[in-house]
Amino acid sequence: MIPVAVLTGFLGSGKTTLLSHLLRQPEFARTAVLINEFGEVGLDHELVEASDDSFIELSTGCLCCKVRSDLARTIDDILCRRECAKLPPFDRIVIETSGLADPAPILQTLMTDVKLAGRIVLGDVVATVDAVNGLDTLEREEVSAKQVALADHLVLTKSDLANGAQPQLLDRLAALNSGAPLLYAHHGKIEPQSIFDAGGLESRAKFLDDGTWLVNEACEHSHDRHAGIKTFALVREAPIRAVALTLLLEALAEHCGADLLRLKAIVQIAEYPEKPAVLHGVQHVFHPPAWLKRWPSGERRSRLVFITRRIPRAWVEALLDAVEAEVAEVEEAETHQNRRPARRHAAMRDPDH
Repeated sequence: MIPVAVLTGFLGSGKTTLLSHLLRQPEFARTAVLINEFGEVGLDHELVEASDDSFIELSTGCLCCKVRSDLARTIDDILCRRECAKLPPFDRIVIETSGLADPAPILQTLMTDVKLAGRIVLGDVVATVDAVNGLDTLEREEVSAKQVALADHLVLTKSDLANGAQPQLLDRLAALNSGAPLLYAHHGKIEPQSIFDAGGLESRAKFLDDGTWLVNEACEHSHDRHAGIKTFALVREAPIRAVALTLLLEALAEHCGADLLRLKAIVQIAEYPEKPAVLHGVQHVFHPPAWLKRWPSGERRSRLVFITRRIPRAWVEALLDAVEAEVAEVEEAETHQNRRPARRHAAMRDPDH
């Protein structure tokens, strides 16, 4: 499957400069980039080998494509052309969003479109932040705060112009997204291998598993000026029943909707304790669980990282407790009646079983 990464960031945050640099690097070859207008990317004319009304092919092996209308149709089109050898082969896709765009609908499309299922996998979400104006932008523009909150990696740009990062900006970024590693682009340049990791699921699982995503399990980061955007994590020592996890996700989708900005989790399912399930959700949309063949480390606790808006941590924790208690009560009653517990919610089953 082809990993699809998303590059987001507010107007003037430097994502176009960053992307322009990456497109010139040999490590970034065999990449298809979806952008709104070619004029938004500063490509030198000598880099262009050939073009038509939709595509620009670069001498480095990259391919730029203009999103004409629907994103899913555009991705389907370039995948079909790739399969028919009508386009140069590519190993990854990067989508550059508009500076004013909420990235959530894009992620939902990548997770749920039936034509793309089995052909692509959601990669990293990278958000650029302007070291000069980023603090004011985060104060003034809610969509900027949401772009930061949804990111897997944050790239601080223009730090050379700001004489380093402002401590207040670093604090704000940590408040919005404590789990995302912060990278620095020097004069618009960054090492290509440090972002858009094609490891996809494996790299996301490692991030959740290695402990760097949370300094303190009980911590909770928030900032009132960002309409209640909070980051918190739930940790479970005991495995979670598949039915309980499914009911939790259903309740979150029904009652939280757009206020559940993002959920990333690595979970020990009671029915399959040796193979962790990796979960990913954006607002009311949850991708089917992906199963790893083994745990990345000896750590077996379930960890669910939430980025929310106006959703109290205590409410989510109480919901999970209530769901687990209800499932345990039902299964105990069925056992006493000498009936085999019902195997519901096949979507949570390990496909190898």
